Amino acid sequence: MLELKTMATADGVDAIQAELLASGGVIVRDVLETDLLRQFNAEMDPLLETASTETNVNPVISEFFGDKVRHVSGLAGKSTVFAERIMCHPLYLALCDRILLPNCADYRLNLGHLMDRGPGSERQLIHRDELVWVHYRDPKPEIQLATILALVDFTRDNGATCVVPGSHRWERDREPTEDEIAYAEMRAGSAVIYLGSTLHAGGANYTDSWRRGVHMSYCLGWLRTEENNLLAVPPKKARHLSHRAQELVGYGVHDAIEDLGGYLGMLEMSHPTDLLKEGKL
Repeated sequence: MLELKTMATADGVDAIQAELLASGGVIVRDVLETDLLRQFNAEMDPLLETASTETNVNPVISEFFGDKVRHVSGLAGKSTVFAERIMCHPLYLALCDRILLPNCADYRLNLGHLMDRGPGSERQLIHRDELVWVHYRDPKPEIQLATILALVDFTRDNGATCVVPGSHRWERDREPTEDEIAYAEMRAGSAVIYLGSTLHAGGANYTDSWRRGVHMSYCLGWLRTEENNLLAVPPKKARHLSHRAQELVGYGVHDAIEDLGGYLGMLEMSHPTDLLKEGKL
């Protein structure tokens, strides 16, 4: 069985990026400090008490997630801690700057989704997140950066995320053997960060406890996001966020004019973040 390398934020963005590009995924210890982790978990507790294991979409998606997983989605509109401290975490943004920004004018939050894998959850189908844009054919650049942030300790037995190191360089139809799968075992507050082109899956939970984690991803700013963040974070909520958080959830304009490209996402011939600031949105 393979293992993912575990690093620390103190190792620096360059070293973490190098490992991420080499292996397709890396574990980073203590992305969230203890107090911030406690604060965010406290925000999520009441939401999870009423969360459903139903996805209310089509049967294929329901089967993909399974019937023993509780969901809290649209996190940027439900938690200021998420929007300002997690989505805008310097490590994530620095990695996005290096991996995504060469292929867009700016990147966006693709989705912020808490998944609480319950006892008896089966392992997900191993997949690549970037295939939500299946019509974007190879060859292509990296179009997505994703992470699973552990809100409790992740173990192999309670459903630690499965990642297939090196699979970002595989032919599309190659499937992994069991000994090619690594398990992102890590303590609460740590994160496994992986490319959208890397094979991975939520692990099976053989314990009596729920395994709580946040799946968050960013994508090139000119792609349509998996989650409709403008509805998840309507103007009345967005106007209280920082300018960078507003941009990430979709109120920013994708300004590719200098690259002889388009000016995507404007409203009334204006920048939506300016309209928020002026009280016109």
